[in-house]
Amino acid sequence: MRIYCDRQALAEAVNNVQRAVASKSALPALEGILLRSSASSLFLAGYDMELGITTTIEAQVDEPGEIVLTAKLFSEILRRLPADEVLIESNDKNNTIIRCGNSEFTIMGFSSVDYPELPTINNGAAMTMQQNMLKSMIRQTLFAVAQTDTRPVHTGVQFEIKDQVLRLVAVDGSRLAMRSEPIKSNEDLQFVVPGKTLNEVLKLLGDEEEPLYVTVGARHIIMEIGGYSVFSRLLDGEFLPYRKAIPINASTKIRVNTRAMIDAVDRASLVINDRLKSPLICRFKDDRISLSCITALGSANDTVEAKIDGRQEEMGFNSRFLLDALRNTESDEIVIELSGTQSPMKILPAEGESFLFLVLPVRLKRV
Repeated sequence: MRIYCDRQALAEAVNNVQRAVASKSALPALEGILLRSSASSLFLAGYDMELGITTTIEAQVDEPGEIVLTAKLFSEILRRLPADEVLIESNDKNNTIIRCGNSEFTIMGFSSVDYPELPTINNGAAMTMQQNMLKSMIRQTLFAVAQTDTRPVHTGVQFEIKDQVLRLVAVDGSRLAMRSEPIKSNEDLQFVVPGKTLNEVLKLLGDEEEPLYVTVGARHIIMEIGGYSVFSRLLDGEFLPYRKAIPINASTKIRVNTRAMIDAVDRASLVINDRLKSPLICRFKDDRISLSCITALGSANDTVEAKIDGRQEEMGFNSRFLLDALRNTESDEIVIELSGTQSPMKILPAEGESFLFLVLPVRLKRV
């Protein structure tokens, strides 16, 4: 293989593709990036057997071919090269020369024969959606994904498509995040995408109304985002029947400014740390939310003005879980619904039904 290409375009492609490269693997080729040149283009792929990212860039191809280069070293070399055009040349012994300006490196690659075949989807369900919409939906649910694999299916986000509505749901045993948007699709689908995959998808999605193309198969999903393809295995298992966990009736309804609530919770949580954990006590009474916390570091008290209808309540919450939910509302004002001290707090938008967050209360010790 002998090719010339733009250093900046190549460095950007390598930087994105290497996010799917395995950090450590029994198969050394999986710690590398596959380069495949043909005609006037260079195809790049990173794949760790669960998540894969591929892209194609323009290149001057003098001799087509394939090679796998160690991702970390290749990326570091490209980042430090001095000029705009880079030459990559490899021989049949996988020795690879990288030349740019006055700099030249010779590194050992791996045969592409050692690289696993990338997944494909035949006869999958296809749909189109806007990048900015999916970006918002992932951002507002990913925070509630389970971090442990006690039930691996909960380390992902469930996608539901029914009656032309796309719904994303994440749960971790102590909280729930649900986000819904209308979508033009006649498919009825339900599948779970790993949180790790969605975290990488989030980095590729733009803030514009550009389309992205999704294909879902029995075991894999492929997302076409700009010039990149992200493919991932889907998670198996039975997802929590979350609808049963959502309270139907509320005995207390609170309308509050989101920024004011975030700031107050943040301040009241300053006496809490990983070593000194204590519930944040919330009292909902007389059109104000009173927040308090006591640990060995000290005590904190704060108050937020709110409009409260219904029964007054006193409940405890994990301050980090509460802050995560509040910060991901992405709205100026929210509605909080309570259904008693043993039921989860429900957080909703002041207008519409785009999201729903649940945060389970912490049992308070009564003196």
